[in-house]
Amino acid sequence: MMRSEGQWPPGGGECGALIRSRDWSHTPFRSIESWSPTLRSTISNIVNSPVPKVLMWGPEHVMLYNDGYRAIAGQHHPAALGASTAAIWPEIWDWNRGILERGLRGEIICYRDQAMTLMRENLPQHHVFDLFYTPVYDTDDHVAGVMCTVLDVTERARQEEALRISNRRFRTAMDAVHGVLWTNSADGRMTGEQPGWAALTGQSQMEYEGYGWASAVHPDDAQDAIATWNTAVQENTMFVHEHRVRRSDGAWRSFAVRGLPILSADGRIEEWVGVHTDITDQRAAERELQAHTAMLASQVRHRERAEEQLRILNENLEARVIAEIGERRQAEAKLAQAQKLESVGKLTGGVAHDFNNLLQVVSGSLQLLSKDIAGNERAERLVANAMAGVSRGAKLAAQLLAFGRRQALEPRVVNATRMVQGMDDMLRRALGGAVEIETVLGGGLWNTFVHPTQIENALLNLAINARDAMNGSGKLTVELANIHLDEEYARQHDEVTAGQYVMLAVSDTGTGMTPEVMARVFEPFFSTKAEGKGSGLGLSMVYGFVKQSNGHIKIYSEIGHGTTVKLFLPRAMQSEDMPVRLDTGTVVGGSEVVLVVEDDTEVREVVVAMLSDLGYRVLQASDAAKGLAVVESGIPVDLLFTDVVMPGTLKSPEMARQARQRIPDLAVLFTSGYTENSIVHGGRLDAGVELLSKPYSREALARKVRHVLANRAQHKMSLPGAVTSRSGPSAPAPAKPSPSQAIVLLVEDDSLIRMASAAMLSDAGFTVIEAGSAEEASQQALRHHPAVVVTDINLPGASGTELAAMLRSRVHDLPMVFASGDASPLPRGELSGSVILHKPYGATALVDAVHSALASTQLKFEQG
Repeated sequence: MMRSEGQWPPGGGECGALIRSRDWSHTPFRSIESWSPTLRSTISNIVNSPVPKVLMWGPEHVMLYNDGYRAIAGQHHPAALGASTAAIWPEIWDWNRGILERGLRGEIICYRDQAMTLMRENLPQHHVFDLFYTPVYDTDDHVAGVMCTVLDVTERARQEEALRISNRRFRTAMDAVHGVLWTNSADGRMTGEQPGWAALTGQSQMEYEGYGWASAVHPDDAQDAIATWNTAVQENTMFVHEHRVRRSDGAWRSFAVRGLPILSADGRIEEWVGVHTDITDQRAAERELQAHTAMLASQVRHRERAEEQLRILNENLEARVIAEIGERRQAEAKLAQAQKLESVGKLTGGVAHDFNNLLQVVSGSLQLLSKDIAGNERAERLVANAMAGVSRGAKLAAQLLAFGRRQALEPRVVNATRMVQGMDDMLRRALGGAVEIETVLGGGLWNTFVHPTQIENALLNLAINARDAMNGSGKLTVELANIHLDEEYARQHDEVTAGQYVMLAVSDTGTGMTPEVMARVFEPFFSTKAEGKGSGLGLSMVYGFVKQSNGHIKIYSEIGHGTTVKLFLPRAMQSEDMPVRLDTGTVVGGSEVVLVVEDDTEVREVVVAMLSDLGYRVLQASDAAKGLAVVESGIPVDLLFTDVVMPGTLKSPEMARQARQRIPDLAVLFTSGYTENSIVHGGRLDAGVELLSKPYSREALARKVRHVLANRAQHKMSLPGAVTSRSGPSAPAPAKPSPSQAIVLLVEDDSLIRMASAAMLSDAGFTVIEAGSAEEASQQALRHHPAVVVTDINLPGASGTELAAMLRSRVHDLPMVFASGDASPLPRGELSGSVILHKPYGATALVDAVHSALASTQLKFEQG
């Protein structure tokens, strides 16, 4: 049938017919007869295309489309034909507008997998399209419209997403069975990226490509694996094998291998897909089971009562299972108890911090008040009673801190035998005559590294608990022994490191404890004693101290038989630190400027009052940021006295660091009701950190401040060109003959002070041996036999006076010069006759002190 001349466009299905039948004269298209050849050609191509296409024409973007686009137009067809794009697709117009503007400028635009939400019957539907925008030119190369080819790929996108999910599930399943997926070519060559194989073996693509994968197979298994593989390739059957593969870390692991061929339509192998499954643990279990089965078979062959033996074996197996379950439950119970104690420890540490702040306010106020009531006997007695209460509170807080492991320990090398023997009289007085005390001391006992006072308190607490458990009469046994805790013991007990320990055991013949009581015995404030008979903090303090000292505590108890508490304290390889007690003497203040940074208002007021009473000029701030602001203001500050625990984002250690950047010679002294990780690690103060623990007395504050300021002054003396009012310029010392170039052992933990002092002594003709601690000095003295020792009193570890006692136990009249910023007199007794050198000192004062010490010893020798 022939088409009449006026029927255009030709063909085009339903949309072509609609275009032919419509009057376009009142649209941007105008009448069909006026359409340009280009427009006619474009529309003819569109309506006769099987691919969905739409033309958006003119400034209003009027739509003409083909039958393929009807499914996309949906309920908008046929009204969309000849309507504006904005009216038909308002939900995507904001996006379409920019695209059409670009198209009208002549841009060709393509979007793939473009997600869109279209309204279908007033409901949003999600689609994914491939969109291709092409500018359509009218006359004179003018772009008059944009043609969009639209491919609805929603179903493909869903399938791809389903495939991704399926692949992810497959990979997860492979991981769950310890599987590695791989593919090989038809002839067994590994090609392309094989991420699973690369991750397993560590081989690069270059290494595993071709037959390179076989180099990761164990040499003993390779030949059999290749033979089995070749058979599977020849017969087009599943490849089933087991061999060992070298893992990326070098370990050989056993794998079960399954490979299936993918066949073409004509039956040829196109490629292989396989899985390596790690069966190392399974095979080990099987071997163990086989060995077990062989053992049973042997028993059956060699024993007539095989059935009885099998029954016994099954009973043993059941018993082992029950034992394993019991051990697991015990481990879980221990873990829960440890976590409980840790949580309670943190709580008690925080409580002790606040409590110490309160005690500091009360203690400081009482000490300030005591000056105002001097001579009032009744008032002085009341203040003394209140101070005794403060001391009891401080002891309680110290016990809480010990349990919470928040105390700053000062461990020393302690001879446990000497310590126990030295406490014998104290224990007998504390326990009474009705308690028999037996001491069992092993031979060749090691030294231990602990805080001397804390271990004495621990022993006393354990002894008093034992006395109470025996109702005041019975037998107490104190035992010391060298113990090695092995790896097996460490695995079975929490927070235990295998190694050498000194064991201190305290046993009693008391009533013993039930398991329920033993489970709570380390909890603070838990006590089985009558009300008012105990605080419940004794064992808590012992527990915290031992744990903080890297030790271990174990309790054994039986109802009606008694209890044994064993403390395992870490062995020290060094020689014993000899204890020396210092005489307190009088205290003095100063006129320096002290910046007090304390967030607790009452504590701050009391500290400011005590420092002012000592003569210092005091500035104050309520937090670290304000304290730093005072430093940055330019006001001269000699000492920064700050609490460790401070609110706000700026912490005290960081404030101190920044303050020292602005004032390099600034002295810093920390104070706290409890220690934290910012300045304390492993229960010990960081090197170079000065700490005054709360609550502290006026005398303790005065001595500590004086010591820190004296070290600061000595630092300034060590700088080039520094001068001192005591000794004049730091110039070469006056020439005085030094007997036979005498050797001076200089002991100072501050490296700058030590370096400057060594230079002063060397310039004066002495031979100087330097040491940074008492322990190092003790070794140096054995090697060099010094004629005189110059030592700081406040050293890390053993003090200067303790060092002096140790050295004079070897050389009785060894001359000593003590350098200190503390105005306290030198301790009386065995260290008397020594020379004290006040910090800051210059070259003249230092050399004179050394000569005086040497001359004093020479005079004693001549008089003797």
